[in-house]
Amino acid sequence: MNIQRITEMEGYLNECTEATEGLTAQLDRMEELRGHMTSLFEYYGSEDWYEDREGELPEDVAAGVLSEDLVYDQIMAARDAAFQMLELATDILKNRV
Repeated sequence: MNIQRITEMEGYLNECTEATEGLTAQLDRMEELRGHMTSLFEYYGSEDWYEDREGELPEDVAAGVLSEDLVYDQIMAARDAAFQMLELATDILKNRV
């Protein structure tokens, strides 16, 4: 019996369990927001988006959505995260790792 190895593996189990639970919670949240993401991505660059960019906004209205960079960056971040999830999922399923 190797107590050091058992302790080390117990730590791995706890870390993996915590990470998996956190990932599952985040995936559930992303699933909840999928409709919002679709609406946002369809809005970006649409006629409505261009129309909303005309004129002066009151100072108290947040309008980052009207910038070109913030929505585009979010689209790219979601895409990159999806590729990362796909690669990780494929590796786990293929290698049981």
